[in-house]
Amino acid sequence: MAYDKFDILKSTGVPLPIENVDTDQIIPARFLKATERVGFGDNLFRDWRYNNDDTPKKDFVLNNPTYSGKILVGGKNFGSGSSREHAAWAIYDYGFRCVVSSFFADIFRNNCLNIGVLPVQVSPEFSQQIFSVIKADPNSTLTVDLPEQKITIDSTPASETFDINPYKKDNMTNGFDDIDYLLNIKKDIKDFAQDTPL
Repeated sequence: MAYDKFDILKSTGVPLPIENVDTDQIIPARFLKATERVGFGDNLFRDWRYNNDDTPKKDFVLNNPTYSGKILVGGKNFGSGSSREHAAWAIYDYGFRCVVSSFFADIFRNNCLNIGVLPVQVSPEFSQQIFSVIKADPNSTLTVDLPEQKITIDSTPASETFDINPYKKDNMTNGFDDIDYLLNIKKDIKDFAQDTPL
């Protein structure tokens, strides 16, 4: 399933300065019955967003109109816990295209890269600087430059580079998941198979 191409994203950020956010908090297990990638955004952080009677919790950041944007800024060790790819689906389906943290769980990072959410790992110091800037001015923007592998706090000269697997970077630039990538090189695969003796 193809997704939006990722090049340069400039957006305000939604701050979630909570450490050790696990995948069950991102999308509770009771919402994992669907097999398609749509509809999970409605239940992103469900137990943090809503009371038992389904009324929004006013103190949770996603219910605060002060904050919006396509960049979720999380605390350290974001995406720990089970390997459910639905957590990445929920983040994408809600509308986030990038998650920033000072540390990601490996499986969650890979699940994000597979479906078009860019995980940007920064230093703890830079992460705190982002939180401080957003707190001072929620309209502050961040620029995430995938080709240059750089994230910038636009209201300051502060920026950092980030790492990404070259294969995943190419896929995100083209809006490919792994199957799209294989379909794109289908002719090359056929030619290789024909030219390779058994």
